[in-house]
Amino acid sequence: MRLNELRDNAGANKRRMRVGRGLGSGKGKTGGRGQKGQKSRTGVALKGFEGGQMPLYRRLPKRGFNNAKFAKDYVEVNLGRVQAAIDAGRLDGSAPIDAAALRAARVIDRPRDGVRLLAKGSVRQALTFQVAGASRPAIAAVTEAGGRVLLPGGEAAAPPAAETPSPKAEEVPQAPAPQPPAAKAEAASPDAAEAADTGTKSAPAAETEASSDEDKPAS
Repeated sequence: MRLNELRDNAGANKRRMRVGRGLGSGKGKTGGRGQKGQKSRTGVALKGFEGGQMPLYRRLPKRGFNNAKFAKDYVEVNLGRVQAAIDAGRLDGSAPIDAAALRAARVIDRPRDGVRLLAKGSVRQALTFQVAGASRPAIAAVTEAGGRVLLPGGEAAAPPAAETPSPKAEEVPQAPAPQPPAAKAEAASPDAAEAADTGTKSAPAAETEASSDEDKPAS
């Protein structure tokens, strides 16, 4: 290897496109800008310009409030990344884990407005987190492993487990079975129903039998 043999890797330096060198070059005439005139010049921005009339973004009224300007910009950290940093030896699990510890372990780049803990992944030991916010599944996972989550307002408690109600069979009223016409007539007669229940004959039938016995001659 000699000094005159030193050169960059293939593709490291790309030659710039020379524009305006004829139609055969592919970048002739308008030079890739698409048109002539003002829009082909550098430093010209005509977005929203409507030829001098009041543009649309100024004709529409501005109402309401948007909190995007004042919203907090949190750094989201999952439990799996924290456990991976502990397994790699870059993070001490016995000490409280805060934004400074996560930055020193190269888990986050900069803390911004604080660290928010999320539940993707899992932890296998009791850890103490001092963060600006945490999701309910993350708090439940850390608490289940024996750890704690300390928020600016105090220690976060694990959310109560949702009780699933036992399914109950709904009682559906059943329609009565259809009866034949003869059965309906018998059910409608109170004398027939009473005779059927008690096994005795009705009063008119008993009187008729008694009179027939008296008319018979004595043998």
